[in-house]
Amino acid sequence: MISILIPLYNEEQSLEALCCEIAATTAQYQWEVEIIFIDDGSTDGSWGRVVSLASKDSRVRGIRFRKNFGKSAALQAGFSICRGEFVITMDADLQDSPAEMPRLLAKLEEGFDLVNGWKKIRFDPWHKVLPSRVFNWMIRLVSGLALHDHNCGLKCYRSEVIREIRIYGELHRFITLLADARGFKVTEMEVHHRRRIYGESKYGSSRFLKGLLDLLTVRMVTSFGERPLHLFGVLGILTVSVGTLGFAYLAGLWIVGHAISESRIVLICSLACLLFGSQIIGLGLLGELIIFRLIGQKANQPGYSVAEQTEQIGN
Repeated sequence: MISILIPLYNEEQSLEALCCEIAATTAQYQWEVEIIFIDDGSTDGSWGRVVSLASKDSRVRGIRFRKNFGKSAALQAGFSICRGEFVITMDADLQDSPAEMPRLLAKLEEGFDLVNGWKKIRFDPWHKVLPSRVFNWMIRLVSGLALHDHNCGLKCYRSEVIREIRIYGELHRFITLLADARGFKVTEMEVHHRRRIYGESKYGSSRFLKGLLDLLTVRMVTSFGERPLHLFGVLGILTVSVGTLGFAYLAGLWIVGHAISESRIVLICSLACLLFGSQIIGLGLLGELIIFRLIGQKANQPGYSVAEQTEQIGN
């Protein structure tokens, strides 16, 4: 089975056309599919359209949020109920073409776990395209994962990927990074991007700063999520070392007979470094204690990812 997840917010006019395109594409390949619309608190008639589509096609299912919780919440809700061996996500605004689904699945069969769409040629206004390109460049610089369009809504997954990652806030932009951190094979494929016909874009340059903060969060979680002392300990030791060198300098002045009172700024800075560095190390140790206590409770996302095992193991 193939699960097609479509988060939406005020996309009433495009839903029927999108569903028809999906039906036309899947009919060519006789796939067993389920189409799940996740209404993220729309204020127009989107939910009524979803209900109407579900009444006409048994493959269509719908989830409606009480209010707008964001795209990450919508995707996570879809991930939690979908049943397909393969999962395809796309936006509801008709800018993602359902005709790309066979190519995405074919790319996945080459041995990848997640195929990310790349809108190489985009039909969005420049003030939306430019921040997106800068943001993707920064993601590549920070993460080392060389993809061009991390935030593309058109993606294809193996079900193992969505079972092992959890997104919240606005982390849907970093699904590729979260999957890569778990050891899944991630790649990209150029996809066709269409002009928006109905509605308005939900993305703007105002989200750029929030995206940078989320990038720091993802970097922290993926690199030091289960070993916080490796980060805070290094920072703390460096800070304490600076303070220690400062006091050593003052001790040298005292030994040779210079007045320490003339180096009051060095004294204050050295003392601050010692105190601040000790607090950073303590914070890292506290994080390690929390991880130690909680690691046994993370049954749905352990600290490792198993690719396969023989049938004898665990029987």
